[in-house]
Amino acid sequence: MSIVKIYEFPDPVLRKATAAVETFDDELRQLAEDMAVTMFDAPGVGLAAPQIGESIKMIVVDHSRQEDNPGTWLALVNPEIIAAEGRQCGSEGCLSMPDLTSKVNRYHTVTVRYLDLHGEPREIVAEDRFAVVLQHEIDHLNGVLFLDHLSSLKRNLYLKKYKKWFRQQQA
Repeated sequence: MSIVKIYEFPDPVLRKATAAVETFDDELRQLAEDMAVTMFDAPGVGLAAPQIGESIKMIVVDHSRQEDNPGTWLALVNPEIIAAEGRQCGSEGCLSMPDLTSKVNRYHTVTVRYLDLHGEPREIVAEDRFAVVLQHEIDHLNGVLFLDHLSSLKRNLYLKKYKKWFRQQQA
């Protein structure tokens, strides 16, 4: 297990199309473990493969609150939202956009169909904050960032703020 680099906005890999995973082997399981270690170290509650430069459809999420066991994580391969209901608005941030947060409208409850790390089909129903995490990470697989959910005015304000922050980091 090793911590890997998290790519930050505006790196093009964050907008690149991802490919479905077709091979379920030790290499995939190792990648998922590396992603989980990286996510917890960041610290974050979710991480998508594009955020570490891998253009495949896989995410890992902190499953601790659902399992009541700290450090528990779940890998979802080729995840897709198959049902959604209700609405909620909450603050979101992103490991690929450090120091930026904003309120984002999301579904309150989602049902996600995915494959586990052995290629077995699974489904999970999530609500509240866990539903937000799943939606956020699945968005990454489609090249969508949380900024894309904001109004154009808010998005432009955040981009301006981010460009200033980015220049300061480069100095």
